[in-house]
Amino acid sequence: MARSKFIYTLKEVAGMIGENLELIEEVTANSDNIAEGELVYVRDGSEDGTKGLTENGIDDLQNLLADIRTWDGGIRQFLVDEQCDPEMIERVMADEVKRVL
Repeated sequence: MARSKFIYTLKEVAGMIGENLELIEEVTANSDNIAEGELVYVRDGSEDGTKGLTENGIDDLQNLLADIRTWDGGIRQFLVDEQCDPEMIERVMADEVKRVL
């Protein structure tokens, strides 16, 4: 398979696929969630840099999120299991409600 020539910031990915940025950041916090080489770190002058996804990485992310939504408790349970801040969970879940409307 040919290597993707484009890297998309997580913020751009969130807008492209209509997902909550905080949710994407949490999913990509564990690099095991995205195939090797599809999640990259980009130096941007900041201390931590920024993460980006290849086109295949975006597909991986969308497939994983679709899968998580089928689990008992779905996105909320995933975030609870990841020990996310309760306020962040509520922000993400507010966006989840908008997704289904």
